Amino acid sequence: MPTEDSPGLTAKHWQDCTDVYDFLDQIRLRPGAWLSGGSLRDLQSMLIGYQVALGVHSINEPCDFWHGGAFSQWLGTRLGGTSPLGWAADIERNTPEGTTPVDEFFRLLDACRSDASNARAQRLPRRRGLLRRLRRCSRGRRTGARLH
Repeated sequence: MPTEDSPGLTAKHWQDCTDVYDFLDQIRLRPGAWLSGGSLRDLQSMLIGYQVALGVHSINEPCDFWHGGAFSQWLGTRLGGTSPLGWAADIERNTPEGTTPVDEFFRLLDACRSDASNARAQRLPRRRGLLRRLRRCSRGRRTGARLH
């Protein structure tokens, strides 16, 4: 059941979600079903609970929505600081007119994920270059050649 706002997303049962971002996509599709009154604080509590459950069950999955976590740090940089009330309060306080805090959260989440993806892509070529140099170096040691 794709929506106009998110044509690539399809509604599914929460048990069919594969990670936190898949779960968040379900909330994005039907925020009224998940968040009473569109409260970001409810979403923040839900995500903290999700992260606690991961820890309790020793599941290694990236999910960093704690206060002071990666998303909160990125948001603080973007907004010029954070409040002790957490990222939900920061977003609610800075939501532009004409949009909702939930819509603003998803816009910011998409931007955060895009920034993280771009940062990983920029680091990757440097690692490949380092691996090539290490391989040449180890080949040089085997043949007795010197590398400059």
